[in-house]
Amino acid sequence: MEVKLSEKFVKDFVTESDLEDISHEVCLSHKKILDENGEGNDFLGWKNLPVNYDREEFSRIKATAEKIKGMCDVFVVIGIGGSYLGARAAIEFVKGSFYNSLAKDTPEIYFIGNSLSSSALCDLLKICEGKDICVNVISKSGVTTEPAVTFRIFRELLEKKYGKDGARERIVATTDKRRGTLKEFSDKMGYETFVVPDDIGGRYSVLSAVGLLPIAVAGIDIEKMMAGAAKAREAFLFNEDLFTNDCLKYAAYRNVLCRNGKVTEILVTYEPSLQMLCEWWKQLFGESEGKDGKGLLPDSVVFSTDLHSLGQYIQQGQRNLFETVIDIKKSSDTVIIPNDENNTDGLNFLSGKELSYVNNAAMTATLFAHADGDVPNIVIELADRSEYSFGYLVYFFELACAVSGYTLGVNPFNQPGVEAYKKNMFALLGKPGYDEQRELLESRMS
Repeated sequence: MEVKLSEKFVKDFVTESDLEDISHEVCLSHKKILDENGEGNDFLGWKNLPVNYDREEFSRIKATAEKIKGMCDVFVVIGIGGSYLGARAAIEFVKGSFYNSLAKDTPEIYFIGNSLSSSALCDLLKICEGKDICVNVISKSGVTTEPAVTFRIFRELLEKKYGKDGARERIVATTDKRRGTLKEFSDKMGYETFVVPDDIGGRYSVLSAVGLLPIAVAGIDIEKMMAGAAKAREAFLFNEDLFTNDCLKYAAYRNVLCRNGKVTEILVTYEPSLQMLCEWWKQLFGESEGKDGKGLLPDSVVFSTDLHSLGQYIQQGQRNLFETVIDIKKSSDTVIIPNDENNTDGLNFLSGKELSYVNNAAMTATLFAHADGDVPNIVIELADRSEYSFGYLVYFFELACAVSGYTLGVNPFNQPGVEAYKKNMFALLGKPGYDEQRELLESRMS
């Protein structure tokens, strides 16, 4: 089993007849991907990436990762959105959320350039003091404000610490293949470069060089990850029967529930190490579907932690939501609950049991409670937290998102709305060419 959809806690909300009614739309959406004739079809490079990736670049990624591991104590990854979320999700998924504290044969890895917080940047600069540093800057254009400003600061730090020649050996750029500010600058400076593919949007790019270099630096087997994605492609891409294709069925459930007023989807995990996977998933679905006044609002929780904060709302708040639960079937670690001679906490009935057994009981109890509270639950069963399973799950979600977006009636590969805030920010910061917008904003603020 790689990924299996369990429907027990959604069957009371979406009937077989509902699935039959929407099956034609979902299958037409799937066919748009197969035939590459839907809106945004020039961004379908992720579809065959697990089997058609550049082998020469893949070998360079592995070699560069080994070089970086031997050169530095701290590896700084500069990027925002899809340029960092997928890689961080993969590292924590496989290695755990305390990766940096546990890393022995690999550098500590920190992701920065994803905000404009001076405090966050200064905190990382303090961590880097007295340590050897390498940097991977990820940006297709090189002019996105958050990573560009951060790269300026770290480039200056490295050049002062190692000189320009030394810094050149420690800076790697992942950017456009032929053009753009960062590509031109990297070629001029002699940095090692990897490619942000033209036909893959940022939120679909984790299995390209964008994600693979940081993942490889963490000591994760990227070949196994690609093998998992290739297996998912084989299982889901070419099966056009909704009722035997769990990926298409997931897209169908989402759209039926959305049309029935369940317009918020909460991704649920019972493993803290999947928190960044949830963040990647939120970008994938939010940016792909949230346009033209349409789309589900993607949210996420980590249970049982968030049952003590959001559990009340999910149980009895507005009934406009459903949950998708990732159930990891095999725990990678074993913790046995000890016996307490005095039974101080009254929990001796758990003595000798594995903590994963208790975690699973919490999940099952919550599934029943939330279903009883009019919250549908789709359960995605995943074998384990291996590299293979991560690659498999990523492809599952990418394909499901594309199919779901087309079924919803939007282009799942563009993001026209993200430019609105940038235009205003550039105007307020005095960027040349934005004078008219600045005057308009100042008049609105007065």
